[in-house]
Amino acid sequence: MADNAAASTPACRGDRAKHRNTKVGQVVSRSGNKTIVVEVTRRVQHPLYKRFLNKSKKFYAHDEQNQCQLGDRVRIVETRPLSKLKRWRLEQIVHRGASVIPAPEAQAVPPEAEAVPPEAPLASPSLAQESGS
Repeated sequence: MADNAAASTPACRGDRAKHRNTKVGQVVSRSGNKTIVVEVTRRVQHPLYKRFLNKSKKFYAHDEQNQCQLGDRVRIVETRPLSKLKRWRLEQIVHRGASVIPAPEAQAVPPEAEAVPPEAPLASPSLAQESGS
């Protein structure tokens, strides 16, 4: 009977499900392939002045499908070291950020400007006198 009770406890079952540290933050960069930088902000009370301060820290996280965009609110979970800086992986996109603004076209010219021929450069008076004499 004691064996059955011991086998039902999580520590003895052999389950590798651990409580992993999770954080929620905002994607501030997509540095490289399958890597995002998440800024996590927390409010801390100053020990002397009792005023609340916003402390922020950046975490490099693994994004397997490259699905995150700038401005997304995401949940990251602690994992084994994946590279020199990455110790977190993307668990969930909590809220999509604003859509990315497309890059402007190169030198958009209004249609009226194309119809007008460019003016000839004006010759300086001193050059006109030298060539005429």
